[in-house]
Amino acid sequence: MNTNRRQFLRNASLSLGSLGLLSTTAFAAEPKSKTTAKVGGLSGPSFAKKSSMKLGAVTYNIAMDWDVPTIIRNCTEAKFDGVELRTSHKHGVEVTLSKAERAEVKQRFADSPVALWSLGSAFDFHTPDQAKLRKDIEATKEYILLGQDVGATGVKVRPNGLPKEVPVEKTLEQIGRSLREIGEFAQGHGQQIRMEVHGAGTQLVTNAKAILDFADHPNVGACWNSNQTDLQGDGWDYNFNLIKKKIFTVHLRDLYLEDYPFRKLLNGLVETGFTGFTFAEIPESQDPVRVMKYFRSLWLAYQGLL
Repeated sequence: MNTNRRQFLRNASLSLGSLGLLSTTAFAAEPKSKTTAKVGGLSGPSFAKKSSMKLGAVTYNIAMDWDVPTIIRNCTEAKFDGVELRTSHKHGVEVTLSKAERAEVKQRFADSPVALWSLGSAFDFHTPDQAKLRKDIEATKEYILLGQDVGATGVKVRPNGLPKEVPVEKTLEQIGRSLREIGEFAQGHGQQIRMEVHGAGTQLVTNAKAILDFADHPNVGACWNSNQTDLQGDGWDYNFNLIKKKIFTVHLRDLYLEDYPFRKLLNGLVETGFTGFTFAEIPESQDPVRVMKYFRSLWLAYQGLL
């Protein structure tokens, strides 16, 4: 009886010891959980740097039929931080507004949690017609004054192609020099110039960099446009690194699209210390606020914040 009891206790002790060893080994083998960082009340995996980017919407196209009160209401509900008002849409924030109307627009946004961050113009400076070029430059200056009056922080402009009859280098230089003149003017009115990486040929990041180099002005930067051409040439990483320090704003297409590295883009922006706006430039919807909420969730998740 005593022998059996001693044998039982010995076996039990060995078994418990083995379990303890297994338990310790299991904990040692299990990868350490990522530390979490809180941003906007949400917890998620901690990255090398904490994200300070903001999320906004371009009125092209999801909000093209919204007036200013609707923009503010919907962006507030979807927890979007700001907006870029693209010209010719229902919001009506155009150079034709009177001083009083401009002040009213400014006050509406000031009284809301939504920032009027940018005005989206359609001016471009690639034309070989020098009279038209001068007209577009002067019209952009009027738009800059509008931005100042309504409380925006900058104006989006764009190149829109490369005329076949003109050497590429000459067109890139013309666009850059035009942006320098506009950038100097805008600086005196508290506005940035954000050149959208846009247009046939001019949307190539190598050409966008050449334009920015010709502009050579601290107040002139890029609006990264999330084009498929960002993947061409030496690849996305190379192209992003070319102008990452000159990115002032970002346009995002639908984040679910698998043919573009949106997660890499967002985390690349975080690593550069980008604190500006990334704008959803997405199609209109019959249920827009719900779509915007989904967009925001994916935007957060791609940064490890959700």
